[in-house]
Amino acid sequence: MRRIDVAERRARLARRHRIAPGERAGDVVDAARSVVCLHGTDPAAIYLSAWARTEDMTVADLDSALYDDRSLVKHLCMRRTLFVVPRETLGAVQAGAADRVAAAERRRLIRDVERAGLHADGEGWLDEACRQVLTALAGGREAKSTELRAEIPLLEGSILYGEGKSWGGKLSIGPRVLTVLSAAGRVVRASNDGAWFTSRPRWALMADWLGEELAPPPEAEGVAGLVELWLRAFGPGTAADLKWWLGSTVKAVRTALADVGAVEVELDGQTGFLLPDDLDPPEPVEPWAALLPPLDPTTMGWYERGWYLGPHKEQIFDTAGNAGPTVWWHGRIVGGWRQDEGGAVELQMLEDIGPDGLRSVEREAERLDRWLDGTRVLPRFPSPLFRRARI
Repeated sequence: MRRIDVAERRARLARRHRIAPGERAGDVVDAARSVVCLHGTDPAAIYLSAWARTEDMTVADLDSALYDDRSLVKHLCMRRTLFVVPRETLGAVQAGAADRVAAAERRRLIRDVERAGLHADGEGWLDEACRQVLTALAGGREAKSTELRAEIPLLEGSILYGEGKSWGGKLSIGPRVLTVLSAAGRVVRASNDGAWFTSRPRWALMADWLGEELAPPPEAEGVAGLVELWLRAFGPGTAADLKWWLGSTVKAVRTALADVGAVEVELDGQTGFLLPDDLDPPEPVEPWAALLPPLDPTTMGWYERGWYLGPHKEQIFDTAGNAGPTVWWHGRIVGGWRQDEGGAVELQMLEDIGPDGLRSVEREAERLDRWLDGTRVLPRFPSPLFRRARI
């Protein structure tokens, strides 16, 4: 069994994730492919993740890929999380992850509306509500969720949660119908009515948006396809890493690892996996710096993160497991970053990386400063380190 040390893992990360200078992608689609897909929960982070992996990217470049070429598509999939997925990967994502999410969301919504007394036959109500949404969007129409709710009475209603608690409230059922349809690959977040750092989507039929029906493979083939893509981008990793990233089961991961012929390697006493044609060590990488946004795929890509996160988990991740903005030095997290009230990028270093390292990090901060050009974006899920800032 070949042993792969931390230095090799960090060199692989630098090159494959396109975040070391000299290794950056030629365009935003290639940047997304380098990490399988981009996290889409925080709208600004989509652009900042692409920026970190490219040279001279503009907002218009990513807008074009999302809304004109549609070579990148927003999709609810792994772990019930919104991702920005390269179009050619949609089939594997649908079969290997999204269908499972759709089934779980469907069961949960039926149960909740029946328990709340909104609809005695939750399944019949949901089927009809979905049918009416699909009919309303037919013919290439795009519509906001508020427009659909105004047109379709079945989308009205809300469910109480946390009754009597300070965090309790009402949850509308209309958006949850769209969640089910989205995960099922029937509808998609299409055009965005807001600025690049906000999310105000219009909804469309997936088939209309793509210009063709989504044709996912069988489930096992989809899971194997995603495992292969993840190993190519993130490997080596453990079965626990893959189970977490997919939001799947150990059994499904083990089956997929066998299907792709994954090879066992040693990772600091643990068993990791690589693809059989990917066992050669990479060339060393010169020391490099990067500033990555909240929820960046590199920060979030593994379940077992000690080899690049070190002692900084409590500062970088909130209690729900969401990562904040990070500063990287030569393959590990060494701090975070924020913007002051004027929009200037400020560093929040958590350790001393020496004068050469600090200068490299400062150059990246200047590069980000120039790109943002005074636009101030706040993370949707601020980390404990970020909260230290006086906003």
